[in-house]
Amino acid sequence: EKLEKLGAIVVGKLNMDEFAMGSTTETSYYGPTKNPWDLNKVPGGSSGGAAAAVSANEAIYALGSDTGGSIRQPSSYCGVTGFKPTYGTVSRYGLVAYASSLDQIGPIAKDVKDCAAIMDAIQGKDKYDGTSLDIDYKSYLESIDADKVKGMKIGLPKECFETEGLDDEVKKAVKGVADKLSEMGAQVCEISLPFINYVIPAYYIIAAAEASSNLSRFDGVKYGFRAENYDGLTDLYNATRSEGFGDEVKKRILLGTFVLSSGYYDAYYKKALQVKAIIKKHFDDVFEKYDLIICPTAPTTAPKIGDSLSDPLKMYLSDIFTVSVNIAGLPGLSVPCGFDKNKMPVGAQIIGQVLSEDKVLSAGYAFQQSTDYHKSHPEVK
Repeated sequence: EKLEKLGAIVVGKLNMDEFAMGSTTETSYYGPTKNPWDLNKVPGGSSGGAAAAVSANEAIYALGSDTGGSIRQPSSYCGVTGFKPTYGTVSRYGLVAYASSLDQIGPIAKDVKDCAAIMDAIQGKDKYDGTSLDIDYKSYLESIDADKVKGMKIGLPKECFETEGLDDEVKKAVKGVADKLSEMGAQVCEISLPFINYVIPAYYIIAAAEASSNLSRFDGVKYGFRAENYDGLTDLYNATRSEGFGDEVKKRILLGTFVLSSGYYDAYYKKALQVKAIIKKHFDDVFEKYDLIICPTAPTTAPKIGDSLSDPLKMYLSDIFTVSVNIAGLPGLSVPCGFDKNKMPVGAQIIGQVLSEDKVLSAGYAFQQSTDYHKSHPEVK
């Protein structure tokens, strides 16, 4: 609504993983989206259609939702710029809820300045979203300044660059971002984020638990799909949910229901919330000394269609660098920073403290001012 009031033309809706549950846009009811750089590969997810559309020049920008990396990871795979703002800066009213404490809407665009311009349009307090922040909102576009990089202290988490499964070409390209910002006057140091191996388990427990609660409303009575053949109210619920949810969504609902059930709540869900608090505290400690953190957006470039669904754990681990940003409610930006030997895009993630969007976007803008990775486009036939 805000964009339309400013004259934006909504072209249409884009494909995504069902209920945002997926990292490849292969769990969509409508089938998989293909990566414009290689039609045999996935675009990432869950906002894969949005990233693919911008990458293929079908749209100048798109909106995505980010629960654990669903804006940033597909932006990395498709070679575009994706921004997940601080939790609460954009209203979630009208967004189908997946995990309410993690969900955030943000832009996918050609470059950082376009992301900032879109953020200026969509930010703000909303009476229909109790989690939206009531603060003094300022212009993101006006706050961007490449000179802000001078004197910034930037941390490179050693765990992110030593994790198993990180592609060497991705590592090299992302470290190139740190080197470039260092040339511009930033001070780059190695730091530690010792919680990195705990973020995926904590995230999937919290997200699945909230999904189980949020999606319980899809019972065939008021929301969404309703089964045609059923015998009584209970059977209506069972038939509707069996027919209306895909396999990945059912899996996460069952996991969430399990961790919230009697006898398991304290063992799993409560512990995951404690880990969430520890992760947030670690970030707070880091940001007392450093302005930004830089790490890969994803450990590899885009995998082939079909590879991830045959190995769900591999798909979940593709979000290892992005989910902690949602857990802590931080702003995170993915910028294109290179290509692998197969000419597939690599993305670097720039992370800041809560409400430090100006620093995050300025660093990304400074990098894009001195490189042209964001200007590269696939040849779509």
